[in-house]
Amino acid sequence: MKSTLAQVRSYPRSVQLLMANQFTINLGFYMLMPYLAAHLSGTLGLAGWVVGLVLGVRNFSQQGMFLVGGTLADRFGYKPLIVAGCVLRTVGFATLGLVDSLPALLAASAATGLAGALFNPAVRAYLAADSGERRVEAFALFNVFYQAGILLGPLVGMVLTGVDFRVTCLVSAGVFALLSIVQIRSLPQRRGTDADDKKAEHREGVLAQWRGILRNRPFLLFSAAMIGSYVLTFQVYLALPLEVRRLGGDGTFGTGAVAVLFAVSGLSTILYQTKITAWCKARMEPGRALAWGLLTMGAAFVPLLAASAIPVPDGGPGLWALAALPPILAALLLAVGTMIAYPFEMDTIVRLSGNHLVATHYGLYNTICGIGITVGNLLTGAALDAARTAGVPAIPWLALLALGLACAAALHGLHRTGRLAEPAQEARPTPATA
Repeated sequence: MKSTLAQVRSYPRSVQLLMANQFTINLGFYMLMPYLAAHLSGTLGLAGWVVGLVLGVRNFSQQGMFLVGGTLADRFGYKPLIVAGCVLRTVGFATLGLVDSLPALLAASAATGLAGALFNPAVRAYLAADSGERRVEAFALFNVFYQAGILLGPLVGMVLTGVDFRVTCLVSAGVFALLSIVQIRSLPQRRGTDADDKKAEHREGVLAQWRGILRNRPFLLFSAAMIGSYVLTFQVYLALPLEVRRLGGDGTFGTGAVAVLFAVSGLSTILYQTKITAWCKARMEPGRALAWGLLTMGAAFVPLLAASAIPVPDGGPGLWALAALPPILAALLLAVGTMIAYPFEMDTIVRLSGNHLVATHYGLYNTICGIGITVGNLLTGAALDAARTAGVPAIPWLALLALGLACAAALHGLHRTGRLAEPAQEARPTPATA
């Protein structure tokens, strides 16, 4: 941990602040969101379809607006979009705790989603710009702070929600309000190369910029290949907890085993992300690292596949071991695969953009992967249902293993054909701080 903090201090103050900001953003978000569904259905007594609608509006408003958020960041600078997103989330989270009418809940949910669409592409583009030639290492550190917020947030939320969910909402809103003030006062202005190039800005409209990105075939192929990584890692929240509870039940054991899943994923990243990134960068090119990362994610489901061939014990330690150990090992391997791939993934987006409209590229990439997660989770759910109906528990694990292998092969092919290299004709000078 000391070495991690020393690495953080070696970066410019703006990069340090962005990492601390991301930890705080995730802390505030995850102290509230895991408990929102229970508040809506329990405290407010809303029907299940209404709960799904409120949560779906948040997800849709975020995924659907990533491209717009990235475009605005490239046009007007990164800091205004980061601040606007945090202010909007302050309002949204406070409203969620203070209202009980459906229109107000939907508006608040949409606001929290739009907030993420505003600051996420801007934060990543800003980090890429100010970390310079050390982008890969910066994104590795960024992931450490990101996972730390995910790990700590639900624990804080559990304590606050034990008092009252409205307290959780107001504390989370307070976190984002404080974060907004800190960024207004301390985060330097930063504009991308394109925002500084006024001649190009006036000549090229938004639709023309979007058409240009959609003609960037290597970027689109890379985005499609990386969808699998998000579908696979999301199974820590979907298929793995369901498998634990299928065998271990919904009691204390099942709840504890699911908590261990999340802890293993977060703690392993905090402890080993920078070491794994340094090891990979010293030994392989980015394209190879990406392929190995996806291969590791696919292999994460081999323990579950092997466990599906073992007869399920009637109870006792044997049942507990079968219910908990394969999913926990899968969560660990998914975390390792993500640690291998994530820093190179973020760096590759910048390279494929040619350092041109970086935030817009991040926005479109997030939208593509968000749509892929939705479709992938629907298919995973269908595979889980088919496994139960057919009495063949191996079905979902075979499908997820095949997805990992296919995406790893696609990334290997893109790397071998040179499509993951920065386009020379698009290369631009390093952005200057405004």
